[in-house]
Amino acid sequence: MIPRIDAQALLDAAHLDHDAAKTLVATAATDIGFMTVHNTPIDPAFVADAIEHYRAFFKLPAATKQKYDMAQTGSNRGWGAPGSEQVDPNANPDYKQVFDIGSILPDGAPDSAKGLLTYAPNVWPDAPDGFADALRSYYYKSTEFALDLLCAIADAVGEDADYFRNQFTYPMSLVRGNFYPERPEWASERDFGIATHTDYGCLTLLATDGTPGLEVRKRGGGWIPVTAPIGEFVINFGEMLEFWTGGKVVATPHRVIGTDDERISIPLFFNPNHDANVAPKGKPPISAGAHLEQRYKETYVHLQKAS
Repeated sequence: MIPRIDAQALLDAAHLDHDAAKTLVATAATDIGFMTVHNTPIDPAFVADAIEHYRAFFKLPAATKQKYDMAQTGSNRGWGAPGSEQVDPNANPDYKQVFDIGSILPDGAPDSAKGLLTYAPNVWPDAPDGFADALRSYYYKSTEFALDLLCAIADAVGEDADYFRNQFTYPMSLVRGNFYPERPEWASERDFGIATHTDYGCLTLLATDGTPGLEVRKRGGGWIPVTAPIGEFVINFGEMLEFWTGGKVVATPHRVIGTDDERISIPLFFNPNHDANVAPKGKPPISAGAHLEQRYKETYVHLQKAS
């Protein structure tokens, strides 16, 4: 069972159900690795608008989308065609399409952040109308909520929430639109919308259009389907948070095989500052930026070739 959390109860220490929400979150973070949240500060209509802007872009002709192909920019910003990402080296490249926008560096960010892969410039398409404005707004709202949520999760598992908050002054965040078409007739057992993987960073805040498809691997084997309607979010935890907490929080494998229906999801991959040390206390340092850059180079097909 995937825990369903009332975000307002979790974030408000004075709420009558605050302690119960914290207990559910601790179970989700330390055992299952997934949860869903509802009653959040993000309006469902706002989420629906972002989904529809992504849908309109993905419906454009391939020749139009190719102008924003990340294989041409050499980074991980812009459009990724089918086959542009391979999350499992034992599977074929994923047949989904993506469009990635990344961190928007605030004023005062250190010069050392500029020019890094994790802070690459964004690529904004001319169409559909309002795409850039809609997704910039989504970036800011989702990262603000994700930081509060991450700190509440840290508190629930006995970590110092203020310590975590201070590591996200210029986060290496990535907002992605995923377009999963109907599962192709030619697909084999090695073909996936996205193959089995764990996320690379800290926390993933996933909005979906409500269409099923995501599956979470159970500890004893087998898979659990997880869905959330528009306005609720699926939350999972990445490799970085697992080793940052000394294994207390778990990163759980998940996948999308694909169904007879197309599906759009918007994950926010919420990650700390590039120079954050994400090693457990007392252990040799691990650079958040170095970890993320290495995982990108292993995953994006055009970066695999460049490496």
